[in-house]
Amino acid sequence: MKHIWTDTPTPKRTDANKRGTERRVVALPARLTWKDQRGTTRFATVLARNVSDFGVYVECQSPVSIPLFRLVQFQLERDGRESDTLPGTQQQGRVLSAVYRVSPPSASQPQGLALRLMVDPRRNIVIEQTRATA
Repeated sequence: MKHIWTDTPTPKRTDANKRGTERRVVALPARLTWKDQRGTTRFATVLARNVSDFGVYVECQSPVSIPLFRLVQFQLERDGRESDTLPGTQQQGRVLSAVYRVSPPSASQPQGLALRLMVDPRRNIVIEQTRATA
């Protein structure tokens, strides 16, 4: 039995940015709140380095032990929330988030956490439309 295979190349994206939403470089103070494995509430002061509609990357001043997929509350400090460059989801206050990447600290960089914001994409569209018409 003979099989004829045709390889049709899949179209490649030529642009370097393959993200669904724009990522904005910032340096804003923020706070993380979570419960550890014993149920004790923990806090950490962090610095948000970049934000998008559905994610944020933060750097911790002192190392914290937050495992992957832990739910945390992410909140920008009050002074930083008033910027027009921030997505609407982060101007509201606390946002439930999941830790999806942990970068260990090194001699040159502090510990970093990538957070996925647990927001409904449809809700974000409504917020952005409201801001555009206000």
